[in-house]
Amino acid sequence: MNLFFEESGDFKAGVALSQQGEAYQVEMQSGKRTKVRAKDVLLQFSSPAPAELLTEAHGVANDIDLDFLWEVAGQEEFGFAELGTEYFGHAPQPPEAAGLLLKLQSAPIYFHRKGKGRYKAAPEASLKAALAGLEKKRQQALVQAEYVAELKQHRLPDAMKSLVLPLLFKPDKNSIEYKALDAACNELQIAPQRLMLACGGIATPKDLHFSKFLYESFPKGTGFPAITLPPAPSLPVAQVRAFSIDDVTTTEIDDAFSVTTLADGKLRIGIHIAAPGLGIRRDDAIDQIARQRLSTVYMPGDKITMLPDALVETFTLAEGKTCAAVSLYATVDPQDWSVIATETRAEAVPIAANLRHNDLDALVTEDNLAEGAGDYPHKADIAVLWQWAQVLEKGRMAKREGFGLKPEQTNRVDFNFYVDDDVVTIARRKRGAPLDKIVAELMIFANSSWGKLMHEHGVPGIYRSQGTGGGWAAKMQVRMVTHAAPHQGLGVDQYAWSTSPLRRYTDLVNQWQILACVEHGVTAPLAAPFKPRDADLFAIVSAFEAAYSAYGDFQSNMERYWCLRWLTQENAKQVDAVVLKDEVLRLTDLPLIIKLPGMPQVARGTQVKLDLLRWDDVDLTIEARLLEIAAPPSAETAAEAGEELADIETDGQADSLVEQVSEIETQVDQPSAAEPVAE
Repeated sequence: MNLFFEESGDFKAGVALSQQGEAYQVEMQSGKRTKVRAKDVLLQFSSPAPAELLTEAHGVANDIDLDFLWEVAGQEEFGFAELGTEYFGHAPQPPEAAGLLLKLQSAPIYFHRKGKGRYKAAPEASLKAALAGLEKKRQQALVQAEYVAELKQHRLPDAMKSLVLPLLFKPDKNSIEYKALDAACNELQIAPQRLMLACGGIATPKDLHFSKFLYESFPKGTGFPAITLPPAPSLPVAQVRAFSIDDVTTTEIDDAFSVTTLADGKLRIGIHIAAPGLGIRRDDAIDQIARQRLSTVYMPGDKITMLPDALVETFTLAEGKTCAAVSLYATVDPQDWSVIATETRAEAVPIAANLRHNDLDALVTEDNLAEGAGDYPHKADIAVLWQWAQVLEKGRMAKREGFGLKPEQTNRVDFNFYVDDDVVTIARRKRGAPLDKIVAELMIFANSSWGKLMHEHGVPGIYRSQGTGGGWAAKMQVRMVTHAAPHQGLGVDQYAWSTSPLRRYTDLVNQWQILACVEHGVTAPLAAPFKPRDADLFAIVSAFEAAYSAYGDFQSNMERYWCLRWLTQENAKQVDAVVLKDEVLRLTDLPLIIKLPGMPQVARGTQVKLDLLRWDDVDLTIEARLLEIAAPPSAETAAEAGEELADIETDGQADSLVEQVSEIETQVDQPSAAEPVAE
């Protein structure tokens, strides 16, 4: 006797060798024997042979018309043998009965299973809906196949042209467009980004990196809504001729300086900061824009400003204009350069000149300053500021050492990026040059002084603190807090970002608080826009840190991209590099950090020559091999490498280095991401 039975959801046939109770011992065609329960047996037959039955049953199943079978079945539950009699017009033969079972089992949208060998026809409405769904899937499969074929030919289907960024950066994995892209990438063995570049969905690798950042950080675009400019504030005019010091590309000029000799021989040095806080009010339309963006975004050759251009033009400290400013005046004794008194005012400041590093760096050197050589605008004022800046730095270093830290090093080389029509120029610039130091020291002085002012008036602000934690890692961590706390890395008792209100939202917030101190004195805590323990202030700190970190990562990526583009542009094959630590190196002429596996153990600062094998401006990778160890480290290169390594190992959290570039953002409109942009 032969049996047709169900096992693990499949229909099988074999020869029954014996029966014991409710179970059969069955031999399959392969010779394997298996135990089959009686309740799983659907047919018993003597002929044909089990293998022939299965072959004939599949043939019968293929010939059955499902639609006709569904009509014959009616709406009542049935057994397969009953339906077989109706469908075939006679009691079904074993191959027919088995074929009918195979067909019923393979068509769950037509027939719902109710038990072993028992089924019920699907309701007409359900069947039509299911068939429509199947047809839709079939049509989608055809469309998907067409998309795949086009993508494999490096053609972007029209339907995917508006979906390029979502498909790359936040895809709906159930969409046929994503499935087509994924299938094409798998067949071509290529990453989705590269396929989109090949198809023209993304024009260039630069656009790829930029588009990804915009999609994640500016999903609604970078344009500004229409705004109504605030009226110009009525302010007393300062009796000074102020000047700024910036890079040639800078347009958001936040700070300027002035020097006035008083009747008693003392000096009054002015630090003048652009005052958008006099025009913008908390929660007004412009504030909402600034709070959403939180900072200007920098990249080589471009930027995304925090504030609309029209408002920047209103408040930027442009040459030839008398501009609203918050001024910090320090009365200084030139005998020992001690600070006798400070005063903060809101006033209109005449801007006599916007000086540019590109014009002055070669002239304003330490030697020329010492000898009084050279001819350039505001020469005497710059000489005064240079002497005071050195004293300020010396005082900070003493304070820093008092905190138990080593003196700050300024051996590192900075790099400025200039991009013109996709041609990049990367210029080396020694850190600690006189103009750099003047701006850095005066900005630190202003931020520390204004932090103290807010603290003394009981007004909360946004401070940066370093060195107040427990372990080494905690001490290196720079934290943003809403109360005055030491910044040991800078060597100051408190430090509040306040000098870039056109670029950073934290500085705008602090400017509001500073103005409240100036205008209201002891009642400032009641009048300030942000009161003590204002929850909104904590929310601003949290949001700013997240945004600033994302902006810094983007800037770093774009600088790395332009470094690799420079290699292509210059057809670089062999380059010089300096060892930072073990396998970590930086190219001498570029702020490009690479890892060289298998690098021999050499001292930090060792100069080497590399053979560049390949680089990729899509995934921003580079491969190189060591050609030779060119020179042992000099004291200068070792110190420079050590300082750069410290930046990397602390994840860019040395604020002292930020002040050399990010706070000197007034000098370089796209501060180098090789520096700790986000600390």
